[in-house]
Amino acid sequence: MGGRLTQVWRYPVKSMLGEPLHSAMVDGRGLAGDRRLAVLDRDTGRVGSAKRPRRWSALLGVRATGDAPDRVRLTLPDGTGYAHPDDGLDTALSRLLGRPVTLTGTVPADALLDRADPDAVLAEGADADVPVTGNPLGGVAPAGSLVDFAPLHLLTTASLDALDLPWAAAPRYRPNLVVGTDATGFVENSWVGRELRVGAEVVLRVVAPTPRCAVPTLAHGELPGDPEALRRPARRNRVVPVPDLGAQPCVGAYAVVVRGGRITAGDRVEPA
Repeated sequence: MGGRLTQVWRYPVKSMLGEPLHSAMVDGRGLAGDRRLAVLDRDTGRVGSAKRPRRWSALLGVRATGDAPDRVRLTLPDGTGYAHPDDGLDTALSRLLGRPVTLTGTVPADALLDRADPDAVLAEGADADVPVTGNPLGGVAPAGSLVDFAPLHLLTTASLDALDLPWAAAPRYRPNLVVGTDATGFVENSWVGRELRVGAEVVLRVVAPTPRCAVPTLAHGELPGDPEALRRPARRNRVVPVPDLGAQPCVGAYAVVVRGGRITAGDRVEPA
């Protein structure tokens, strides 16, 4: 069940490219500086998410770095850089996305994001107008969180191996922590309900396998689009992540923070 922490990732802005870290602090909200900002559609009130690729996939061409909302820097696909807050940033993002948006650290308590049906995206393409559902944010995260469901997302090298993907493909699945392990198969499935110790201080409780949407199939910066990133888990690891959902293609696992502290690449990851 154990392994070592091989990668640490932070995504300061929801659905934008993130940054690899060597070390980071973890608290009840997750990784320090992770998903502290999001794009809000001024017309619909929805949170921008590449889970609806036809509308929001351009977010994955923007790189975000920084450890706090007032220390985030965005680099747009054309290389233009902005330090948030910037009076011209919302205008630049609206132009990129083709709709009026605001970059914010606070969204309405009842805000939703749109999730396109992943099977429909696979069948018809990322640019197709496919059915979407409105999903609330932060199901098991502290109030006000901008994460999809839980504060942290874990992924193992065993799952990447089971999908015949190189470890460099990990960012497709947007993990916070990548655990290197000698185990085989989709081992995160067996972690649900268990506690894991990461390094000397941090303890996590794994709460659910991570159901996958269309996001892993999309281009992520220099990583080209790859429909197999969803087709393979749909064939090889379709499980029920939470009781009110049917079987879903899953890769990785969601976790909540039992005890915070500092984590560093190379830390042991083992049962608490």
